[in-house]
Amino acid sequence: MDVLETTKWLDEELYSRQLYVLDLPAMQRIQGAKVLLSGLQGLGAEVAKNLVLMGVGSLTLHDPQPACWSDLAAQFFLSEKDLARSRAEASQELVAKLNRAVQVCVHTGDITKELLLDFQVVVLTASKLEEQLKVGAVCRELGICFLVADTRGLVGQLFCDFGEDFTVWDPTEAEPVTAAIQHISQGSPGILSLRKEADGRHFRDGDLVTFSGIEGMVELNGCDPRAIRVQGDGTLEIGDTATFSRYLRGGAVTEVKRPVAVSHKPLDVALLQPRVVAPSPQAVLRAYCLHQAFRALHQFQHLHGRPPQRWDPDDAEMVVDLARSLKPLKGAEGEPLEEQLDEALVRTVALSSAGVLSPMAAMLGAVTAQEALKAISGKFMPLDQWLYFDALDCLPEDGKLLPTPEDCAQKCCRYDGQIAVFGIGFQRKLSQQHYLLVGAGAIGCELLKGFALVGLGAAASGGVTVADMDHIERSNLSRQFLFRTQDIGRPKAEVAAEATHRLNSDLKVTPFTYPLDPTTEHIYDDDFFSHVDGVAAALDSFQARHYVAARCTHYLKPLLEAGTQGTSGHASVFVPHVTEAYRAPASGLAPEDAAYPVCTLRHFPSTVEHTLQWARDEFDGLFRLSAETINRHQEVLTSLAEADGPQVLTLLQEVLGVLRERPRTWQDCVAWALGHWQRRFHYDITQLLSRFPPDKVLEDGTLFWSGPKQCPQPLEFDASQDVHLLYVLTAANLYAQMHGLPGSRDQTALRELLKLLLLPRPQPLAPVFPNDLELAGASAEFGPEQLKKLHQVLEVWSGSPPLEPLKFEKDNDSNFHVDFVAAAASLRAQNYGIPPANRNQSKRIVGQIIPAIATTTAAVAGLVGLELYKVVGGPRPLGAFRHSYLHLAENRFNRWVPRAPANQKLDHLTWTWTCWDRLKVPAGQPEMTLELLLAHLQEQFGLRVKMLLRGKARLYSARWSPEKQAQHLALSPLSGDSRLPASCPPCRCS
Repeated sequence: MDVLETTKWLDEELYSRQLYVLDLPAMQRIQGAKVLLSGLQGLGAEVAKNLVLMGVGSLTLHDPQPACWSDLAAQFFLSEKDLARSRAEASQELVAKLNRAVQVCVHTGDITKELLLDFQVVVLTASKLEEQLKVGAVCRELGICFLVADTRGLVGQLFCDFGEDFTVWDPTEAEPVTAAIQHISQGSPGILSLRKEADGRHFRDGDLVTFSGIEGMVELNGCDPRAIRVQGDGTLEIGDTATFSRYLRGGAVTEVKRPVAVSHKPLDVALLQPRVVAPSPQAVLRAYCLHQAFRALHQFQHLHGRPPQRWDPDDAEMVVDLARSLKPLKGAEGEPLEEQLDEALVRTVALSSAGVLSPMAAMLGAVTAQEALKAISGKFMPLDQWLYFDALDCLPEDGKLLPTPEDCAQKCCRYDGQIAVFGIGFQRKLSQQHYLLVGAGAIGCELLKGFALVGLGAAASGGVTVADMDHIERSNLSRQFLFRTQDIGRPKAEVAAEATHRLNSDLKVTPFTYPLDPTTEHIYDDDFFSHVDGVAAALDSFQARHYVAARCTHYLKPLLEAGTQGTSGHASVFVPHVTEAYRAPASGLAPEDAAYPVCTLRHFPSTVEHTLQWARDEFDGLFRLSAETINRHQEVLTSLAEADGPQVLTLLQEVLGVLRERPRTWQDCVAWALGHWQRRFHYDITQLLSRFPPDKVLEDGTLFWSGPKQCPQPLEFDASQDVHLLYVLTAANLYAQMHGLPGSRDQTALRELLKLLLLPRPQPLAPVFPNDLELAGASAEFGPEQLKKLHQVLEVWSGSPPLEPLKFEKDNDSNFHVDFVAAAASLRAQNYGIPPANRNQSKRIVGQIIPAIATTTAAVAGLVGLELYKVVGGPRPLGAFRHSYLHLAENRFNRWVPRAPANQKLDHLTWTWTCWDRLKVPAGQPEMTLELLLAHLQEQFGLRVKMLLRGKARLYSARWSPEKQAQHLALSPLSGDSRLPASCPPCRCS
């Protein structure tokens, strides 16, 4: 069990969400690392931002080139005042402000061997091939991990060389599989069966495992890792156990992750023998073609001393010719690859290669930073070795609609890099948009940065509204890069709006601190949505996404949506009449606070989640509800006199079990905590077993304690065991806080004090506190005598200073809250033979914390930005849009075309509709009676309305006025009519 001491030099509160992704050893390696980043255009800025937010030890910036107009389309550390300054020097101050714990330096000279000796990782962006080869060779010689990243318009590449023998200490993001043991046989091989709630299919043949908490066959506890074989019935062969002691009960089997050795080729070899990461054979061939396109672009630069001009057909043809003349690529064994050069693809790459785009920089910069972190930490598998990413689907499919050199000519404005790809006309269209962003957290901040850089809503007629009701916390700062330490406690929406305006002073951002939910439909009403061109959702729950998506469907607004968990993320686009509407998974729509059955938590836990919820409820009952009850004791007495017995008994158990008398000293608090330990983990279990003995048999002949019901065992207090001591320490301190008394963190002194205190004597058949009311039996009665006794107890507190109810706070690691819950859950798990969670796991589960990391956040925001181009660009076919999924830990990058909206049809009607369709009602008169409306629906569409319900349509009278009331009337098929299937979605008329 973890103890309270934490690593002093690692700010665990700041990096709390990141620690759930990378773990403590990886973070410690990251904090000690030195990285050299050369190239500070948009891509380099993204890499720098992510590395600094995630806490590398030091980052040295190198880019002596002067900033130019094209940089400003993606380089958010620069502004117009920095033009002609060195990019690195102009960026240093703002980069350093992201995280004061990171040393940010600037190197102004050349990159030499002597310079490189000081770094573990070197990243080159937007560099020439000659420099890549030179620096890569030196890094290879010195054993330095080397990365090359570049974007050209709508295509990007990333190369990794971590050396010939690189060790990946933890290849996957998944936590090691742990399962509770049901039984282990003595034999060769020994057969291990898992509890029914465990799933042996999570283990695979050849996995290494170790064991803990086994009673009886103790030889397995802490043994060297053993290889297993998974049997067809889910049992595991675990090797020879013939000479071991007989298995008695309990224990857990846990997977042991194995290190993996990775071998990379140097850049000069990998150029001709590329190993590419791609999701399909077709994607591999496309990656080979893009590889040749980049080689041809480098050769064009070498021959002409400049890159191809913007949408210049002559330059593009020269690039195609150079690609044709390149040496053919070879496979891993040197065999020629059967690649077919897609000249049209190479030509399009060349035409748009002069562009600099924020979404491309965000996407590729995130992946590059994640690979740099893999190099530093040995956490997760690195790329093998090339990644090519293209979003050429952002361009119009019709060649006649592609921009011309005149459209893309330089304008000496901050959007020059973007105009180079899409033209000035598209830029004007972007600037006139008005978008609603829901959520100003990590993804929301990245999206706002992207909106500022692309100029979304930057014209006087445009704008962005950001809605978020939350306030900034310290744990936000490692991902939500628009916020700083001085912003803690302020509304996210307001701070994000101010920071975005600083990125682009032409962009007007309006903050709303109201949530977007059914309670605020008077704010986000018809008039509000009539001025919105589209919606971007950056929310962390399916319920919230579902509601926002329903609003977008209702008002026919395109929706861009993204989410992350750890190193996996997704980005989706939903366009009226083109794609399907958003559909949340059924499991995601369950209430977030859905409770476990009370009997499961109290008596029959079988999973670690059960133990943690029980411990969380314990915290509330002991340190919040009891204090609140005492503070309003007169009100409680009045309500008790009117309440029924069972409700009273529940309350009495909470109050009298905790607050029979007021503590005066720290020793009183320790004595109470020790007594409560004995009550919960010994007496209560003994009492339960007295009612349901281990050998109890049900009427059908089956054992009572079988299946998910695990027979518990009482614990004996032992102050030498860390988890026992931790429980008493945390409970006593929380009890002291509630009573306004000083506490103590001195564990040595606590052990000495515990030697002086006697445990309460066990009375398994009686109430735990025999002098209290008779609370143990389910049939206990409550009458005048009991009420009188309760009155006497509560009167003890009359006139006393009010108690301090403790509200559970997961993000303060010094307040004992999480430590208490973790210790209580661990002890509860020991009672029932359940593998316990460690402190970090307990905090994540109880706090409902979503593991998060800056790189994934930036990547999905970039993917959203690419779909934004298509949505704003005008009518596009379904095939132009992409849903995206990525998993940075596993190097998975998938994009696919969304589904088309499903057609619905009623048997008695001649027409079909989708969720986006509307029945248009003529507005020839200022008001239309309901009678006329319903007649019109039946005459024109054969739609007979059988029932009218008051509700969101707000039909308060017999007259319906779109101008004065709702502009949309929802019509839902009735499930009772055989012609109207219940599965049909509602259609709407407007």
